[in-house]
Amino acid sequence: MTVKIATAQYDISFLEDWSAYEQKISRWADEAAAQGAKILLFPEYFSMELASLFGQQVYSSLTKQLLEMQSVHDEFIQLYQKLAQKHQCYIQSGTFPVAISASVYRNRAYFFMPDGQYDFQDKIMMTRFENEQWLIEAGNELKCFSTEFGKIAINVCYDSEFPILARKQVEMGANLILVPSCTDTLAGYHRVRIGCQARALENQCYVVQSPTVGQAPWSEAVDVNIGAAAVYTPVDRGFPDNGVLTIGELNNTQWVFGEIDLAACETVREQGQVFNYRDWPLQYTRLS
Repeated sequence: MTVKIATAQYDISFLEDWSAYEQKISRWADEAAAQGAKILLFPEYFSMELASLFGQQVYSSLTKQLLEMQSVHDEFIQLYQKLAQKHQCYIQSGTFPVAISASVYRNRAYFFMPDGQYDFQDKIMMTRFENEQWLIEAGNELKCFSTEFGKIAINVCYDSEFPILARKQVEMGANLILVPSCTDTLAGYHRVRIGCQARALENQCYVVQSPTVGQAPWSEAVDVNIGAAAVYTPVDRGFPDNGVLTIGELNNTQWVFGEIDLAACETVREQGQVFNYRDWPLQYTRLS
């Protein structure tokens, strides 16, 4: 069964009020749904534009941003629940820094279902910025989500650069890995992109990246954003020779669409020119 996925190159805005945010996200979702997309992916930390609602003393402070963001967390959940139900689609709403306890936050990627239910994947691997300046805590559980199109997993940005994480999720049944990302240098973008393509290659699965783009000089958290959204594939029969199904224009604000068939991953693992997925365990036995 083929499905159209929409992955966002999302611009960080300065918002006047919550209504402005709701209208902006609704426009994005309406546009993707009008193109027939049934899976929507937004970037890591794209929710941080909501810090603009709280004034300069907040959005210029990393610590105060995290604290004040909690006041709109419930509305954030309700908005994406409503949009997933309205359009009868799956929405991965980027990430939101969620307070677990006093002064303890996790970078949480929610996954919304067409029936209004939702689950989440916490980021596992923290960057230096998250560890040293923002004090975001690492998650400790990998998940895999069942959908009508097949099983889907999430690697949040830096997670995509660590092969064992994706491997465990693919072994759980995932044939599509969603990668919400936020990078402030071209090198950072390419690190995530290369990680995505490597995970697609070695697991013979789809990996889809969604970045923040543009500049938000008012924000201490997401002031510079560089990237391009893309759908990456196995590099084998029935797929693009370069493993890139579709990719956006660097730093342009846009949706990037791609038609994917998760069942094709099982086929290429059985009939491909190579057996990257099947041969993974041989790395260990050949060196023992």
